[in-house]
Amino acid sequence: MPVFLTIMSKNTNNNIITGILEKTRSGAGFVRQEEDGDIYIDKSNMRDAMHGDTVRVDLLPEYLWGKNREGIIDGVLIHANTEVVGTFQRRKKFGFVIADDRKNCDDIFVPKSEYRNAHTGDKVVALITKYPSKNANAEGRITEIIAKSGEVGGEIKALIRAKGLRETFPSKVEAEAAAKSKEEISAKEIAGRRDLREKTIITIDGAQSKDLDDAVSVDKLPNGNYLLGVHIADVTHYVKAGGPLDEEALKRGNSVYLLTRVVPMLPKSLSNGICSLFEGVDRLTLSCEMEIDSNGDIVNHDIFESIINSKGRMVYDDVSDMLENHDADLIDRYSGIYEDLLLMEELAEILRKKRKEKGSLDFDFDEAEIILGKDEIPVDIAIEDRRCANRMIEEFMLAANMTVAEHSYWMEYPFVYRVHEKPDPDRIVELKAFLAGFGINLPGNPDNIHPKMLNDILDKIKGESYETIVSTVILRSMKKAYYSTRCDGHFGLAFDYYCHFTSPIRRYPDLMIHRIIKACITGKANAAMLKRFKNAAEKAADQSSITERTAQEMERDVEKMKKAQYMLDHVGEKYDGVISGVTNFGIYVQLPNTIEGMVRLDSLNDDYYIYEENKYRVIGERNHKIYALGDPVKIKVKGAVPEDKQIDFLFINK
Repeated sequence: MPVFLTIMSKNTNNNIITGILEKTRSGAGFVRQEEDGDIYIDKSNMRDAMHGDTVRVDLLPEYLWGKNREGIIDGVLIHANTEVVGTFQRRKKFGFVIADDRKNCDDIFVPKSEYRNAHTGDKVVALITKYPSKNANAEGRITEIIAKSGEVGGEIKALIRAKGLRETFPSKVEAEAAAKSKEEISAKEIAGRRDLREKTIITIDGAQSKDLDDAVSVDKLPNGNYLLGVHIADVTHYVKAGGPLDEEALKRGNSVYLLTRVVPMLPKSLSNGICSLFEGVDRLTLSCEMEIDSNGDIVNHDIFESIINSKGRMVYDDVSDMLENHDADLIDRYSGIYEDLLLMEELAEILRKKRKEKGSLDFDFDEAEIILGKDEIPVDIAIEDRRCANRMIEEFMLAANMTVAEHSYWMEYPFVYRVHEKPDPDRIVELKAFLAGFGINLPGNPDNIHPKMLNDILDKIKGESYETIVSTVILRSMKKAYYSTRCDGHFGLAFDYYCHFTSPIRRYPDLMIHRIIKACITGKANAAMLKRFKNAAEKAADQSSITERTAQEMERDVEKMKKAQYMLDHVGEKYDGVISGVTNFGIYVQLPNTIEGMVRLDSLNDDYYIYEENKYRVIGERNHKIYALGDPVKIKVKGAVPEDKQIDFLFINK
């Protein structure tokens, strides 16, 4: 989705407006405007503009308008794309590239001389050599064949390429990573660190995880308090500031996880090698130890360079089976660390209780587990378990992230914080009205809402039929979190100080934070270095906020695509569902396994339905039948189009 611009032209003609064009499949489109409404552009008035272009629009006279203001594209100021990723269609004398991004409805004409051995169905990159005109398609030449027709995972490879990402690394980056991965830990390096190799420290991760960047330990102190240790891979020891590795990591911002494929932030020789905290191997770490009392208050802390040797590579399910189900075989197998796990569980519950008392929001949404079969085709969509071991590690990471952020704030270090602002008052007013429809009162001033008020509601509706819908609307009223050099707090967690410290293998802000902290705690940070850190932190915050959004979009796209693939084998089947969204063109319905499809309004042939945005519903003009957010419904699967990430439903006798 492009970033919408609203820029008034310097032209004295008030009918000339500039903005970003968003095309539709029909070939028509809109120039989005935050004020005064969008401008509709008919297909015949596009000139040479393509989806995402910054364009200059000449408004038509008002008497020619329909529902929206209408205009003619007067010129393209900035072309958004120089290349298109899509599917090649070969003909005898010419070919076409059909863009994978369905918003880009302009097919690219490819002369026979520019095929580059591409065949029908191949995923390709086409360089645009000529932009479209009124009577002719855009033209281009094939520059890259991403995947051959029918190649397993080809659609995901194409998505990665379309976002400008690469699974592989430049040769300079790979060379630096390879050299670093062969380094031995010197006696001098060990002598400068706190030696924790004899301590019972373990990792707890998913069974398929290969980049193990966090380890934990818990001890009971003589005074009755707990000593929680969170030990994070010292990635900055191997990734030096300003080098090829560092520059590439900043560019990528984060790792992207797309089911069977990963676009890593760092080469595997580091992420799955020397930086990974394998069992029984000496590893360099940056540790945050926290003394925590029985009320969950962190009464003391220490942040220091360390060396560890993990005593166990544990997985979430095994730990949960021991703690939840008291699995005797597993307890016997891990007898050396079982008591430590019990202590961890005890502390995690204390921390969770403390966090809830402060008002930290805890959305407990079901997440899909997509089970792939042959050729990466989904064979089942299940609900992913979020068990006690997952929650335990989550609490420990939250505690470390908060502690490091608060420490750095009071030490006045340059820093990268994780910020989540208060919701807009207007959104809270809308939320109050929505909740009132369920008989739920949201107290407080919309200008100064506290997360505990929202959390109390989440607790109150647990087990109710409308729990998921109310939770969803509360979540949608929130702003998105981002990275910043300003410590503006985290509304959702109810933390005054928060950062991302615990995953430097897969997130650049964590890597940046480690670099700053290490320099400061070792006394190496002089005034010039702190100035460089300030500039670097600002750059890291901005870049990582952008790359994070891209990663989230890609992960959602792949999930939607795989769910649509799965539903291809279930066309005609009937399911119970819940209305999860209402728009002016259709009604979204979510099934118990998290799959979401749309019932289009034009498929409701019993009446003409009017969209009531503020009431989250549509209502029939004659029969007054209502389809509202949260309503249970029965649907039949009409069809699915994986390429469009689209699933269509039909209602059955509501």
